[in-house]
Amino acid sequence: MSPDLASRPERPIFLFGCTGSGTALLRSMLHAHPRIAIPTETRFVLPAYTARCEFGDLNDRENRRALATWLTERPETRFSELGLDAAEVAAEIAAGPPTLGSALGIVFRAYARRFGKPRWGDRRPAYAQHVGTLLRMFPDAQFVHLVRDGRDCVATLQEMPWFEHDVHHAISVWRETIDTGRRLATRLGPDAYYELQYERLIADPADELIRLCGFLGEDYDPAMTWTGNTAPPVPPQRGSLARAPRDRGLRERRRAVDGSGPVPSDRVGAWAQRLEPWEIGLAEAAFGERLAEYGYEPSGLPGPSAAQLARFTRTSAHRRMAQRKADLRERWQRRYEPNPVVCLPAAKTSTPAPIR
Repeated sequence: MSPDLASRPERPIFLFGCTGSGTALLRSMLHAHPRIAIPTETRFVLPAYTARCEFGDLNDRENRRALATWLTERPETRFSELGLDAAEVAAEIAAGPPTLGSALGIVFRAYARRFGKPRWGDRRPAYAQHVGTLLRMFPDAQFVHLVRDGRDCVATLQEMPWFEHDVHHAISVWRETIDTGRRLATRLGPDAYYELQYERLIADPADELIRLCGFLGEDYDPAMTWTGNTAPPVPPQRGSLARAPRDRGLRERRRAVDGSGPVPSDRVGAWAQRLEPWEIGLAEAAFGERLAEYGYEPSGLPGPSAAQLARFTRTSAHRRMAQRKADLRERWQRRYEPNPVVCLPAAKTSTPAPIR
């Protein structure tokens, strides 16, 4: 490792990608690194940011304590899955710097200390649309975008029990995530933004992880290529797994998330069996040159009908409108922030030995 990389601060790492792109697998690989700790998937960062004005002036210790209670005691935050002492973390937040980013950083640093590691990260597919928010709180963060064939991602999205939209929305999600990555690559530059492909990660995990570690300023560790027991638990699924051909793909996806052992290699290109021909044609038309730019071969199937393409266009336009409205709400909310949100430096603490 070069001297300038070794001297860098322990920058936060945020993983994102379209749902179904394999971010859970990549998280388990990075979590296996001896210096990096990344929980399965937290649910408090974005909700806390959205609710930041409700916590009041964080210069008031009691308000920081209320924020700590919100983070550590609500089931929705999944704090209990971190394996931390809620009272200890809450006390550290109450005694810490008066910003939201500082409170969130305290939680993640506590998680990293649990494993005797100096560096933390977080993984959530939705972060693709909230990089600006994360940078406000963690301006030195590094972002890792995992890209997968959009057709596989569309198939996976439609199998998710919580995804209540149709294929037009699923196609839009992948296209929006790819376009966001293009903008971030230009805006953040090679020191803060890194992109890799799921298919290459599966084909040669060591080579891809060596490159990723170079971006992060870390030494590669061979343990990263073994998923072992670091993969996250599989949530309960609704309905029977034997009701339709698509559910076979769902079983494959669940094994991918839950499976232990070497990196899997048999799920690339499963979209051909998991999607209907018309869905494939619509996805390829909507993705345009984006698939080819990543080296994904077209199916050769007929394109969508005019009616199908028109429906997708309407769906895409409605999603853009919703995002513009969300951006306006965010700008309005910033005017009423009681405190800065940036994570402030914390006092240096010794790193305990890893839990055995």
